[in-house]
Amino acid sequence: MNRTYTDDPEHDYGPSRSQQRRDALAVLAFATQLMELPISKIGRLNLPDDVLREIDNTRRITSHIARKRQLAFLAKVMRRHGDDAFADARAALGENKERQRQETAAMHRMEAMRDRLLGDDSDAAMGQLIDQHPGIDRQHLRSLIRQARSERDGNKPPRAYREIFQLLKELASADEDADDAGLTDGDDSAE
Repeated sequence: MNRTYTDDPEHDYGPSRSQQRRDALAVLAFATQLMELPISKIGRLNLPDDVLREIDNTRRITSHIARKRQLAFLAKVMRRHGDDAFADARAALGENKERQRQETAAMHRMEAMRDRLLGDDSDAAMGQLIDQHPGIDRQHLRSLIRQARSERDGNKPPRAYREIFQLLKELASADEDADDAGLTDGDDSAE
């Protein structure tokens, strides 16, 4: 019987060519993410010196094709290092994405609340907001809602509309600060 080299189950042939390509494309995508970060954040990621040098070189190139070629070279330099060299950077990028996702979701919630305050069911939204934040200046909020509605109806610049969003943002920030203080107090009592 004629056996090929793939018939030997004892021999480790390494990753397939397709897997090698997927790995290379993953490193290229990671290199692209690093390039999109501000320079100040890259300095804090604890990257190898040759990778930092190539990131700097790639940033200086303005031609699209030359930049693409240099980005591929950056990925090649990164593949020379093990995954351990980029563990901190991958973790930081993952945390940044999660934090950005949470901030975006919070912003959407504030916009939805503002729209509810200006909508047909504004009394229910106002009641919910007062229940969540009993110390809110109700008179000021009602005044802002009236101004925002008149601005919307009169095609005026949305100054009060923006002020409502800023007010909601301040309330959310105060909630986060209170939650952080509550967590800190809870941690102290656990010890």
